[in-house]
Amino acid sequence: MKNLSVVSQFILLGIPHTEGLETTLFVLFLSFYIFTLVGNLLILLAIVFSTQLHTPMYFFLCQLSVCDIFFPSVSSPKMLFDLLGHSRAISYAGCVSQLFFYHFLGGTECFLYTVMAYDRFVAICYPLRYSIIMSNRVCAFLAMGTSIFGCIHSTFLTSLTFQLPYCGPKEVDYYFCDIPVVMKLACADTSALEMVGFISVGLMPLICFFFILTSYSCIVRSILQIRSTEGRHRAFSTCSAHLTAILLFYMPVIFIYLRPTPSSWLDAAVQILNNLVTPMLNPLIYSLRNKEVKSSLRTVLSKAVQPSNTNYQTSFPVWKSKDLDLAIVCS
Repeated sequence: MKNLSVVSQFILLGIPHTEGLETTLFVLFLSFYIFTLVGNLLILLAIVFSTQLHTPMYFFLCQLSVCDIFFPSVSSPKMLFDLLGHSRAISYAGCVSQLFFYHFLGGTECFLYTVMAYDRFVAICYPLRYSIIMSNRVCAFLAMGTSIFGCIHSTFLTSLTFQLPYCGPKEVDYYFCDIPVVMKLACADTSALEMVGFISVGLMPLICFFFILTSYSCIVRSILQIRSTEGRHRAFSTCSAHLTAILLFYMPVIFIYLRPTPSSWLDAAVQILNNLVTPMLNPLIYSLRNKEVKSSLRTVLSKAVQPSNTNYQTSFPVWKSKDLDLAIVCS
């Protein structure tokens, strides 16, 4: 990629129309950021150290927690330093990195939500074939695929943005480097590239969202055919958590990138919702209504608090509930 830029750094102007609120916003956003890191780390530890959660659904939830740890870390630390009054300058390479990793992690999450919807579709619509379809190899392939496609998508958008010459103004009217605000500073006609970027950024989430809606349409139809009231309630409870997280992720993306008339202040508010609030809420969404996750969290926290004791276990195998169910079916 040929770099014709003479700009060596950009100046992030921050969140529009928030003069005099820097201290309040710093405390608020720092709290969000800390809760995001702690909540997702707890979910991650609960899944890793609890063998009963070593299933495809929690494997993908584990990957989502990793993304939710790094996604807000792309823009939040710099934003918090700026709110404290530090230099708002960001190097050209830093701006490129910020844009790349933002869309890489965002794209990975977008594909990951699609994979999680497919996982729920197979689990509810084809329960007897679930362990065969969602094998360890398939899960690893799907997990790698989300990251690979996210990387390809982000590389295309980053190359598209920074192949332009930047030789004039360097004030970015935003709190981090994103495609629409950076392209405005280019010393060239960007109308064609803006249209390509608009189609790329908007089309990919819409396609994923279409596949998710298709999966959940089939899921709802299958749930309504379940005779057991308890079975329907459990299926709806699991799927409602996924749908809530999906809507919290996709609505801000569609709002920001598919609106014909952008507003810097409104976009910044919605972007903060997407960058900080949604990753913070995901651990609550997936744990509050999930008895297995809550039980595993209590176990992990109790082991961390209590001193380690030597445990003597018998050599007899202990069957888990899901293993008993499988044994009953097989017999």
